[in-house]
Amino acid sequence: MKKALITGITGQDGSYLAELLLEKGYQVHGIIRRSSSFNTGRLMHLYEDIHVKHPRLILHYGDMLDANRLEQLIEIVDPCEIYNLAAQSHVRVSFDEPVYTVDTIAMGTLRLLEAMRHSLKHKKPIRFYQASSSEMFGLVQDQVQNETTPFYPRSPYGCAKAYAFNQVRNYREAYDLHASNGILFNHESPRRGETFVTRKITRGIARILNKKEKKIYLGNLDAKRDWGYAKDYVEAMWLMLQQDVPDDYVIATGQTWRVKDFLERAFQLVNLDWQDFVEIDQRYFRPTEVDVLIGDASKARQQLHWQPKTSFAELVKIMVAADLENEGLHLEDYSRL
Repeated sequence: MKKALITGITGQDGSYLAELLLEKGYQVHGIIRRSSSFNTGRLMHLYEDIHVKHPRLILHYGDMLDANRLEQLIEIVDPCEIYNLAAQSHVRVSFDEPVYTVDTIAMGTLRLLEAMRHSLKHKKPIRFYQASSSEMFGLVQDQVQNETTPFYPRSPYGCAKAYAFNQVRNYREAYDLHASNGILFNHESPRRGETFVTRKITRGIARILNKKEKKIYLGNLDAKRDWGYAKDYVEAMWLMLQQDVPDDYVIATGQTWRVKDFLERAFQLVNLDWQDFVEIDQRYFRPTEVDVLIGDASKARQQLHWQPKTSFAELVKIMVAADLENEGLHLEDYSRL
């Protein structure tokens, strides 16, 4: 039985990746931080279902700031694959907490690479996946970004991700590790954190319809992003580690949409005019903005045989429907109006 170790397993991507690997017969180990409240909400459906039948989902306490514990966990689990998804992942928050952001992402990745390298002296090779980000491109140097586009990060988050990317490539070349970077463009789902703009919109719509809120407060509506579905993107992560030769891949849809486009489509689904419910709040603007991102995933299509399965319109509908369900509402009731 293959064993995988996932950092950031309680996040959006971690939960979808855990599902995928369990479906493929893996024993899945996840690292979670100790908290005074439960932080495994995205995993509970898996944990309950899988643990009753097969004890193949195992959670361990650990932290990306603790190098000794990371090395200990690699020794305990003895994984054949490691997926590093852990991060302080909110770009705007990274301006408020730059040191913590860099410590968890940049230095956290380095600690994990070192722990893996030390463990390889005594055990079989491990394949490593690093969750890189389109935010590394920042002030874009090419109209469409691919694996050769220079980085120009515009946030502490983007800078930290660029550092981690280069360390992964360095360890791959210096120590002959099977280590790959997935440069994932924006990917969303009903499991996206509630402070991210797409969930702020879809959750806000549900709460407005349920008379719990009157307004949604947002920042830059003209920012353009290449948005895909997280469930599609975790398959690309797995495919990277099935290749004989490690490499770096852009994962994207190749289409770009404004925040305003997401707003319009989401509100149209419930027959409302977004302009009646949205207000601009300067607190949500970044000190330095990334105006447009659009990815070229040709390499992933050719080498991994991967492509996105979910359109932008389908993604918006999935997210709106899920947040309405969370409020005890049904999208069909509004789409028939």
